[in-house]
Amino acid sequence: MSVVVGYIPEKGGRGSLDLGLQLAAALGESLTVATVVPRQWTTPSMARVDAEFADYARTLGENSERQAQQWLSETSVDVPTTYVVSPGRSVTSALLAAMQTHDATMLVLGSSTDGALGRIVVGSTADKLLHSSPVPLAISPRGYRSTASDGFSRVTCAFSDTPESRRLVADGVEFAARLGVPVRVASFGVRGATMYPPSVGLSAEDSVLTSWREQVTEAQQHLRTDKIISEQVETVVGTGPGWSESMAGIEWLPDELLLIGSSAAGPLTRVFLGSRASKLVRHSPVPTVVMPRSG
Repeated sequence: MSVVVGYIPEKGGRGSLDLGLQLAAALGESLTVATVVPRQWTTPSMARVDAEFADYARTLGENSERQAQQWLSETSVDVPTTYVVSPGRSVTSALLAAMQTHDATMLVLGSSTDGALGRIVVGSTADKLLHSSPVPLAISPRGYRSTASDGFSRVTCAFSDTPESRRLVADGVEFAARLGVPVRVASFGVRGATMYPPSVGLSAEDSVLTSWREQVTEAQQHLRTDKIISEQVETVVGTGPGWSESMAGIEWLPDELLLIGSSAAGPLTRVFLGSRASKLVRHSPVPTVVMPRSG
C-alpha cells in the first residue's frame, strides 16, 4: 500500500511532496514519488533523434529524483520512500499506470503555478484525474508547505444532504480515525447574484438562503440521529455571495483537510467531480481530498 505523488518539479512539485509525505506518515503507509517522462517512440529513427530523446528523458527523470530527494531529506519522519520514473504518452496515463503498479491507496498532486498562492489551482492533469482516478485524489494549494511530523489537525467533510454526501461523511469519520484527528461536517451555500430581478431586491434571496440554512442544519442533525456521526462532532454552515466568501465564513485550522465526494453521475469506484464540488475544490483554503464514488 502506497501514497503515490505525481511529481512535476516546475509545476507545484514541492507542495505535492509535502502533502504526500504528510499523508503517508499519518496513514502509516509508504510513499512513491512518480516522475512522468515522455515515452520514446517505438519506431526507430535513422537519425540520432531517438537517442537524443532518450537522453533527455533520462536526464529529466534523474534531475527530478535528485530534487525530490533533496526536499524530502529535510524531514524528521521516517517513511519508506521509492522514486520511480513513469514513461507515458500523457501524464494522466502514466500516473494511472503507476498507481496500478505500486498499489496506490491515494494519489497526490500539486496545484498549477498559474493562480493565487494558498488556493487550489487545477491544471490539465488534475482536471483529467478528477474525472477518472480509481483512488482518492489529494490536491495541495499553490505554495503549500507542511511539517509531516505535525500530522493533521482535523478532517472537514463537505455535506449537501444527498445520499452520496451522507456516505462521504461516513467515510470521512473512518478516514479521520485513521489519521487520529477529529472530524467536522460543513455545508456551503451561495446567494445567487442573478437569482431574482434587481427590482425584487436582496431580501428575497436572503429569505431563500435562510430557508436553505435551516434545511441543511436539520439534515446535519439527522446525521447524528442516524448514528453516522456522534453528538460530539461539530457541524457548521458557511454562506456568502460567492463560493470564496462561503468557505471563508467558517474557521479553518492549520493542517486541516477538506474531504469532498464524487458526483452520482460518475462511474462507481472512480473520482468524478461535479460542478458544485468543482467550485469547492477551486475555492478551498486547505488541501482537498476527493473520494471516488462508492456504491
